[in-house]
Amino acid sequence: MDFRQLRYFLAVSEELSFSRAAERCFISQSAISHQITKLEQELGAPLFERSTRVVRLSPAGTRLVPIAQEVLSLETKAFAVAKGPRDRIRITASMSFAPQSLDAIARVRERHPDLDIEFVIKNFTDRIDAVSAGDADIALIRGEVDRPGLETVELGVEDLMIATSSQHPVSAFSTVELGELAPYPLLLPPRPSQVLIHTVVENAFVDVGRRVQLGPPIARDHTAILDVITNPRAWTVLYASTVGEAPRTGLALMREARNRLRVPVSGIVRTGAAASPGLSDLVESLRRTVTAQSSVPPNPGHGLGGTPQAR
Repeated sequence: MDFRQLRYFLAVSEELSFSRAAERCFISQSAISHQITKLEQELGAPLFERSTRVVRLSPAGTRLVPIAQEVLSLETKAFAVAKGPRDRIRITASMSFAPQSLDAIARVRERHPDLDIEFVIKNFTDRIDAVSAGDADIALIRGEVDRPGLETVELGVEDLMIATSSQHPVSAFSTVELGELAPYPLLLPPRPSQVLIHTVVENAFVDVGRRVQLGPPIARDHTAILDVITNPRAWTVLYASTVGEAPRTGLALMREARNRLRVPVSGIVRTGAAASPGLSDLVESLRRTVTAQSSVPPNPGHGLGGTPQAR
């Protein structure tokens, strides 16, 4: 047993997906599966209950989680003993913010070589709680937060792109009016899990005097790609910054003609903290990278698709 295996185990336990855990740990899915299997063999018990569709913690895995967390916490403290005190900024975000964040971090580190900058993956609620508790310095979100002791720093806006099957009636165009989409079902996760996306789309339809037609909700951790392909009259939306990650077969990507489908991108910090030199530089760098990566040109051809997975 080693620290690496415990890190992989915790990643899978949090994601409940070997593929997402592998992406988070920057290794292949086969490698993370191999290490988890080795750990299970050494412990003599399965840590996960696996099926073709679902991954769940086993009873032994559930008992191991707090122990693994404690061990890795001790590892961090042990390494900290050998380091001199350094300034540190901790960013917390979803994986969808990784490209913008890593680019901004690289720029700031060039100007502040003695500044430690960490990038920590958390879900939306945990991000805000981490900043409020002082465990993180800035949380990246789409939308805004109103909580005492916290302030919202505007970083930019991000376009929502429209994705349809290549067989959809509007798929031949690079831009589309919202009114043209009103007769067709929109596929999204349930509103409670994607309040921002639902609100942006609904308000945009109100602006054009129409009402959005929602199709059957899809799972929160599921993309609408397959659903759109198998239902050539449906459509969905995806964040512009995630376009490059989408498959390129059977789908068409287009922009809403009047740029009504836009979401704010924000940094949540403790009140007054944004004025500190290192964090101030990071915020400015994030503004540049968000602007550069959150608005992509429409693709008049076919082959892009997906659905936003995290705020």
